[in-house]
Amino acid sequence: MLTEYIKAAMQSAVYEYLPDDRPYYGEIPGLHGVWANSETFSQCRTELREVLEDWLLLGLRLGHDIPSIDGISLESVKGQ
Repeated sequence: MLTEYIKAAMQSAVYEYLPDDRPYYGEIPGLHGVWANSETFSQCRTELREVLEDWLLLGLRLGHDIPSIDGISLESVKGQ
């Protein structure tokens, strides 16, 4: 279930190219604080996935509400 959630979240990610030192920016809409920016698109995507995983682990451990994505809910694993 967690793998499917991460896959769906990453598929909903949006990316932008910004004229900056770390021009690739990515975020996952609906997941507050899940964003990354890096020098390459590939690095940005990898960093975004790592941020998502950390965000999920912390949120689940603290009992936060984790929004459903594409009908996938993690409510059954919350607090375990």
